[in-house]
Amino acid sequence: MRIALALGDAGGVGPELAAKLMADPELRDHEVIVIGAENVLRMGVEHAGVELDVKVIGQDELGQTLPARHVLVDLANCASDEITLGQSNPAAGEASLQNFAAALRLGKAGLVDAVMFTPFNKHSMRLARPAYVDEIGFIDAVLGAERSGREFNVLDEVWNARVTSHVPLRAVADRLSVERIVSSIRLTSEVMAAAGKPGARMGVAALNPHAGDGRNFGDEDEDIIAPAVEMAAAEGFDVKGPIPSDTVFVRAIRGEFDAVVTMYHDQGQIAIKLLGFDRGVTLIAGYDFPIVTPAHGTAYDIAGKGKADLGATRAAARLGVSLASLNPRSNGHAALAADWATASVGE
Repeated sequence: MRIALALGDAGGVGPELAAKLMADPELRDHEVIVIGAENVLRMGVEHAGVELDVKVIGQDELGQTLPARHVLVDLANCASDEITLGQSNPAAGEASLQNFAAALRLGKAGLVDAVMFTPFNKHSMRLARPAYVDEIGFIDAVLGAERSGREFNVLDEVWNARVTSHVPLRAVADRLSVERIVSSIRLTSEVMAAAGKPGARMGVAALNPHAGDGRNFGDEDEDIIAPAVEMAAAEGFDVKGPIPSDTVFVRAIRGEFDAVVTMYHDQGQIAIKLLGFDRGVTLIAGYDFPIVTPAHGTAYDIAGKGKADLGATRAAARLGVSLASLNPRSNGHAALAADWATASVGE
């Protein structure tokens, strides 16, 4: 398998994690194409205390036959004097966006089987590009996607899907609809089946305390979520809800559900990170190739100290490889797509 690995925020633990991943024996049988600045990866190697044998190439060499080994595509887009460990800054944010765009274009062109990235810092990215909202919108724009993907948080024992993601909490209720929830249930079932988990049993979290407590704490659970669950069940999905969010993950961990569909970002993230902070993976699914990243953030407090735990990053790579293996792309490592020649991979 061939994986494109975009270097995330240079001020965090991402460079260290990239270096540790490339040195990890588990990736020995796979080819990793790292996208980013050579000096940033070398900094990560120093922080990680590992040795890497990586061939450095320019982006103009991507159209040629690549060696069957780890390579670094040096975009030279983040000078060492622009990096401040433990702090966000626009240079690191712009480099993250360029690296991610390049990795996505490799996926679109069929040159890689999966795309992953080390943690981003959205504040850095917005300092660079104020219009930036989140990864899904960015992916849609780079790929020209006809259908937006969705984020999943993945542990071996339970998956979490979100109906809404990076939106203010006060906006969540207004963004809920029966169709949006049913769409999330359908996609969750589809993605889990593609990951070798068909017939997923899903619990749908309530929005309000005690699932609204008979409308004492809001109407959304009875007017939106319950009808969505009924519609999904009528379509043949194994789904229950709305279930109070303070118990739905307890029931999942006890074996009742394979996945929990939550209404907003932290409703699921808090539970997943408590259950397995060093194992959690964020999967962005719904595109032609899997996109994965560790579920934790940039960990500015330990940047440069060699303390970053590889667990979640290794788990992300493992999931990306697994999904790509189960769903091989028909074009394989094909010639570059028609739009490749007209676009710099680092744009």
